[in-house]
Amino acid sequence: MTDIEYAATLWLRARHTGVKVVNELPSTLEQVVPLLFVAHVPGGGDDGISGEAALDVQAFAATRTAMWSLAEAAHESMLAMRGRYAGGLAIDDVETDTLPGFVTYNNPAVRRTVASYRLTRRAPVRI
Repeated sequence: MTDIEYAATLWLRARHTGVKVVNELPSTLEQVVPLLFVAHVPGGGDDGISGEAALDVQAFAATRTAMWSLAEAAHESMLAMRGRYAGGLAIDDVETDTLPGFVTYNNPAVRRTVASYRLTRRAPVRI
């Protein structure tokens, strides 16, 4: 199965030049912000025709203003995946489970938001 996390990462990278988009956080996070972290989290399912996946998108920045700007831009990009191809997957729908919200991070030099999405994709054709 094609990786939905990777597909969303590629989608966001293409739309946010100058922003690092990753699936693992670097140990020197404060040195590489702005940054988007994409993670496939528990949730969703598959009926053989389509599948749902739960994704979290975290936006990291040095200031609250930059954090909110990045979070809003990432949110708009995630919703724009609806009806598009990303990373070889046909994304039929994107729903917001949780709007971007501030969540403290254990580093005073970094501000973070977390948002949750549910993506519906067509199952790959099995031959």
